[in-house]
Amino acid sequence: MTTFRLKPITFIGILGALLCTASVAVWAGVESSLKKTEHEVADEYKKIEDKVNSKARDFSSRHEMFKSVEEEATAKQLKAAKGNPALQQQIADQAHIDLLTRKRFPSAMDCSVCHPYHFEGWSASAHSYAQISPIFNAMQGTFIDRSNGTNGDFCIRCHTPVGMALEEPLFTANENRSSVSREGVTCIVCHRVNGEFGRVSGRFPIEEGPIYDKMYGPLANKVIQEVIKRYDVSPAPGVNEGAEKIHAGTERIGVFQKPVFCGMCHDVNSQNGFRLETAYTQFLNSPAHEKGQSCQDCHMSKIPGQPLSGFHKGPVAEIGGQPTREQRLTDHSFHGPDYSIVHAGVFPHSVETTELAAFQDWFDFDYTAGWGSETFEADETGKSDFPEAWQSRSKRIKARQLIDSQIKRLKKFDAGRRQLLRRGYQFREFELLQNDDKGIAFEVTIQNGTDGHAIPTGFDAERVVFVQVTVTDQEGNIVFQSGDRDPNGDLRDGLSRYVHNGEVPFDSYLMSLQSDFLALNLRGGQRPEILTIDYSATALPFVRPNTMSSLLLGHPPDTRKIVNSLPPNGSLTGRYVVTKDQLTGKGPYLVNLRFISQMMPVHLVWEISGVGFDYGLSAKEVGDRLVKGALTLWEHNILLDSPSASIDLRPTEDDILSSKTTDETDNHWYRYINSLLKKN
Repeated sequence: MTTFRLKPITFIGILGALLCTASVAVWAGVESSLKKTEHEVADEYKKIEDKVNSKARDFSSRHEMFKSVEEEATAKQLKAAKGNPALQQQIADQAHIDLLTRKRFPSAMDCSVCHPYHFEGWSASAHSYAQISPIFNAMQGTFIDRSNGTNGDFCIRCHTPVGMALEEPLFTANENRSSVSREGVTCIVCHRVNGEFGRVSGRFPIEEGPIYDKMYGPLANKVIQEVIKRYDVSPAPGVNEGAEKIHAGTERIGVFQKPVFCGMCHDVNSQNGFRLETAYTQFLNSPAHEKGQSCQDCHMSKIPGQPLSGFHKGPVAEIGGQPTREQRLTDHSFHGPDYSIVHAGVFPHSVETTELAAFQDWFDFDYTAGWGSETFEADETGKSDFPEAWQSRSKRIKARQLIDSQIKRLKKFDAGRRQLLRRGYQFREFELLQNDDKGIAFEVTIQNGTDGHAIPTGFDAERVVFVQVTVTDQEGNIVFQSGDRDPNGDLRDGLSRYVHNGEVPFDSYLMSLQSDFLALNLRGGQRPEILTIDYSATALPFVRPNTMSSLLLGHPPDTRKIVNSLPPNGSLTGRYVVTKDQLTGKGPYLVNLRFISQMMPVHLVWEISGVGFDYGLSAKEVGDRLVKGALTLWEHNILLDSPSASIDLRPTEDDILSSKTTDETDNHWYRYINSLLKKN
């Protein structure tokens, strides 16, 4: 937190904790669902899933062996299932399924044996969260449902390329997918791609083959051949059996170090020509591109978002615990605005949690109630009715240890996320224009501290980034506020259900960088939309390619996007006015400024809730976790004790990098979880 007095500035610090307004209202239709039993919710979810997939039957073939996929089988799981023949058979069946799957598409778990550094970064990244996300899964189902299946694999082919190659259903609970499919953008999604395909919105082939087949990357084949000669490894079936399995070769492809490799997914154009995401195009027109920098220079470097920081040096692999020779190491964390809202037993991806319990069983492990903790287990004398998978006391204790480790990994990842976002979203200046008994007026300028692309970028119409301004008198009474939330956790903008209902006023001063989707009405002008799905006057709306270029028509298509992002090095100034009637006469007044980033808006949760959420989550639970996960990137307190002033708020490099640890100030979802854990 930074505190300013307009007479000599006496203190400059960093961040204070975000006090998020808790969601206290439950949407119509959701409240009743919270009262239903777990089985009733599961039954409803299955019915919706069947309904949605029936619409997609002409657009996605089914593969029978994936209809009842659980989680990869291990010897530890079989041992834990001793005395339960049905469960043992289920685990054995799963082992065969995963064996067949991994012959075609190796898992990141296989890669982690030799590449622990790369796996650790990837395991908590947005790439690895892509398919696990319950919000994405519900969005995919909603698009399929409302387009009568014609949206096909447009969204999901980027979020689980392996799942689509395996011809898994377009919409289903993640427990029904193969373990490799749940890894989202897993290792082979990049390292089994053999060339440059351009801006294809994620539609490119992945070479199939077991772990022994060659991989593609930035290193020449001679490197892997040195490893095969020097270490005790198995480069092919039947060769040196029992040693660590390794791919027998690598092929160096220059595209791995070029921006176009990222552009294959990070420019998204729908079937009808709608430009949904333009991160790569923005980069091609940026100062960073003109300077010869690449996406990888910023997003895989030592310091997130700082291309001048260079790359780490170290062993690219560890064979039998022995490191290979030192080379350039790239960070696969790919920090960004996303954060996990799911059970820590299933994310981040972990070899240990996978070995201990099946994917779906982790959601039954109630670590917030203290399961596995020393205090809980000492007091537990048969009083609790544990699920079958968690009857064993020793297994619960081990699970709790793994959960604690998982939460620490998430906090560590959040530190990088916060650094990256602080580098982009910055305050520039505060200017006091008026401060007397007739009112207060001031301006706040924010800036894009980077030159690689706009911020936010990508799915910018669903990224919540805003400035919260609160003016209080000397007794702490709020006389003015902008950027506060409605009871659902939404901002008071045009998409707030409370604003629509006239229950809270529209925030006319809101400084938000969230872009807008606009749809053409049947008659008249356009209206804002949450999702780019047509509301058709016919019985069956569907997605279809445009018949001609919208440029030839001289007007935008039915749906368009108004971009509110800050361009590279760009800035935006907001003017705030506190009227005479709002003043209490108890000055001097204090202005609190906060720059806040949130993964997704709560109104999106409501919009996609019709198909249900994975893992038994209700819409309210998802919305609350979104709000709790928001980050306050910067906070400043400015005491208005002079008639006018101008304050430079631009951060230094030390300001960007120096911060309290995440468990003290940052992600409120993890703070909430920690508070529950400490009680037990």
